[in-house]
Amino acid sequence: MLLAAARSGDAGHFDELRQALTGPASAGATIAPAWQRFFAAGGEALWADLPHRAERVRRRIHEDGASHNIHGREGAAARDWPLELLPLLVGSEDWRRIEAGVLQRARLLNAVLADVYGEQRLLSQGQLPASLVLAHPQYLRPLHGCRPPGGVFLHLLAVDLARGPDGGWWVVGQRCQAPSGLGYLLENRLIVAQQFPEAFRELGVQRLGAALQSFMQGLMRLSPAGERSHVALLTPGPLSETYFEQAFLARHLGLSLVEAGDLTVRGDQLFLKTLHGLERIHVLLRRVDDEYLDPLELRPDSTLGVPGLLQALRTGGVVLANAPGAGWLESPGLAAFWPGVCEALLGEPLQLPAATAWWCGEAAVWQRCREQLADYVLAPSFPASDCTQSFTPQLLAGLDAAALAEVARRVEADPAAHTLLARLRPAETPVWRAGALEPRPAVLRVYAMADGLGGWQLLPGGLARVASRGEGGADAWLSMREGSASADCWVQTEGPVDRSSLLPRPLTAAELTQMQRRVSSHAAENLFWLGRYTERAENSLRLARLSLETLAAVQRNAAPPELLQMLARLCHQQGLLAQPLPAETGAQAFEQQLIHSLGVLDGAHSVAWNLQALARAGQALRERLSGEHWQLISELGEQFRQQLAAALQSGTAEPLADVLAVLNRAATQLAAITGAQTDRMTRDDGWRLLSVGRQIERLDFLSGALALGLEHGLSEQDEGFALLLGLFDSLITYRARFQARRERLPLLQLLVLDGDNPRSLAWVARTLRERLLKLARHEQAWAESAVAALPRPEQCPLESLSDPAVLASLLRDCGSEARALSLAISRRFFAHVGVHDHRVWQ
Repeated sequence: MLLAAARSGDAGHFDELRQALTGPASAGATIAPAWQRFFAAGGEALWADLPHRAERVRRRIHEDGASHNIHGREGAAARDWPLELLPLLVGSEDWRRIEAGVLQRARLLNAVLADVYGEQRLLSQGQLPASLVLAHPQYLRPLHGCRPPGGVFLHLLAVDLARGPDGGWWVVGQRCQAPSGLGYLLENRLIVAQQFPEAFRELGVQRLGAALQSFMQGLMRLSPAGERSHVALLTPGPLSETYFEQAFLARHLGLSLVEAGDLTVRGDQLFLKTLHGLERIHVLLRRVDDEYLDPLELRPDSTLGVPGLLQALRTGGVVLANAPGAGWLESPGLAAFWPGVCEALLGEPLQLPAATAWWCGEAAVWQRCREQLADYVLAPSFPASDCTQSFTPQLLAGLDAAALAEVARRVEADPAAHTLLARLRPAETPVWRAGALEPRPAVLRVYAMADGLGGWQLLPGGLARVASRGEGGADAWLSMREGSASADCWVQTEGPVDRSSLLPRPLTAAELTQMQRRVSSHAAENLFWLGRYTERAENSLRLARLSLETLAAVQRNAAPPELLQMLARLCHQQGLLAQPLPAETGAQAFEQQLIHSLGVLDGAHSVAWNLQALARAGQALRERLSGEHWQLISELGEQFRQQLAAALQSGTAEPLADVLAVLNRAATQLAAITGAQTDRMTRDDGWRLLSVGRQIERLDFLSGALALGLEHGLSEQDEGFALLLGLFDSLITYRARFQARRERLPLLQLLVLDGDNPRSLAWVARTLRERLLKLARHEQAWAESAVAALPRPEQCPLESLSDPAVLASLLRDCGSEARALSLAISRRFFAHVGVHDHRVWQ
């Protein structure tokens, strides 16, 4: 049955399923022994259960939030991480050859970097072309003469391999700057191994835990702090294509996930800005490209780097993995030079061959290849920069004579910028599709990791990229952006399987009592604004709904002009109206302008704008939010805009009813988000900061709304009285306590003084004070000073509020002190700026 379900691949490719070259000679080939054991381990029911296992993989990917952000003309779009059900199997003998070749390449490339940033013998002796190396934008002149701790430039090296038609493995690329994919590799292993536990045991698949532990130990060995080193992973942020895997890797390795805004250099040492001060970072594993790392010495417009980071590296103040300046090693134009360089530096032949590549910057090479352009793929020698050009690799086969002549003219205009790559037919691995095994071209990425003792080890596994269709276009199968999928890689071992776990040693009771989740200043700021935007979105939704309901009632029955004036001013203050309305504006025109502005994303802080801001803050905190919490936040804004657009285009006789229905649905979802924040988040310092943000926003909004309402005499009008209670979300409470009374003192008692009403000014101010004092318990003097001026409405006698001047002063102080406290919190917890930390470079 297995053989009958296995479809034949394209001629000229090595077939992983049959371990033979596809073609007429392989017509009678049988299934390879490893694949026979794989399917036999699952028993007779395995084949019928494959659809269910594929669905479990898809569901697990979605539940984990595993995604890959694709950047296009319309911005970034997240898609679920594509993962094939079946792994790529690599036998022990193949792996030994791969391991020897990749570890040799790691030693070679590290030695090359030491030479090129040191004595530069390879350049002076012509082993490497200076015009290719020194012209490369990722050769960093500021680092010439810099020797990183332990002399290790490459702590993590990714090598892309493809099995050729001869069954041997060829290097098709290497990633030396900030290799990605390790987190996806872990996610793939955790998911796929669970689908085939019997086969995983039967095939003796080597585990990953010991190698990853050794990698972490190697990083710490290079740091003076040793095992006490604080290791962090620097991410470009949530909009990075591979942000999920960065967060996933940090979580599994126990690293602090940080962005540039979290870090600062003080005295040539790197520090993490946290809620409770600065914490030293000894090792920084980075995913930010070289040119963005330090705006002082590299790109001055970079917001992804840390000023002074390169100087900290020079002085040994931080271990930077990988060391900057290795990106030029990735140029395909260098492939033909590596065999000679290996002989020169290591005194041994290069073990793993690279796919044939010819750099056109050598005149003799270009003249020899010029007449055979149709045999190659044209690739850029350099990435795009101010002084170099780049382009999408172009498959030249099939071009007519005129097109090839145009390619030749383009190359001759700038030969050094072009490299010719011979087409390689990668091996095809089986993927499961609708009851059949289809062969798809695959490329394998493996990872060499420094051990901190002068050597490297190879992670026993890899990240396979599988074509979404045959060969496709110009090597489209190499790119996840073009729709390729991933697959786990199972490395078989003949010896014992390592049983090491990714889990660290058990914690002692003393350590457990002292452990608290670290909150970086950047995460703290996003938590603070997550709370503020949640509250602001609730307030704007409630204000918009109450305003539209009031305007509809006004159009049916005449209402005092003061009511319309108060609503217009409040809507403008809260950003629901971009411009103040003229005094003569009628209720119908007011309604139309308000409805029109609900979905506006530019200018005013509309409902849609607030929901978008809420989503941005939530996106930056995905690793701290539950899946349900993040899903509610991420879907709310888009759903609101779509539903609002549909309501306005419905053509119904009563569009207002449709708009109010949209607002009510959004309010229900926001209530669910509030519930998640209240009941689903650990009440640590991060949660306290979120709550402080909400209370600041609430105190400012409610005090301003009440002041404006009283100024317009709304407490003396039936419609205005109900509107004030609605803005405080206290209508039901008032009616339950005071029935049909419409009196000023009961209103003020409930909205200003009631210590049990979470919307009263007294409750909000008290809660804000208590939570800030607990948050800043390590800085008690500052905290007490910060909240000293915050009003205490509960201490005001109810009778004193009858005096309009006293009440107005209290409301004014509530708003102004809430805003002042927000600024004080930002300066204290988010910036960490000191007057002695200025550095001038000349």
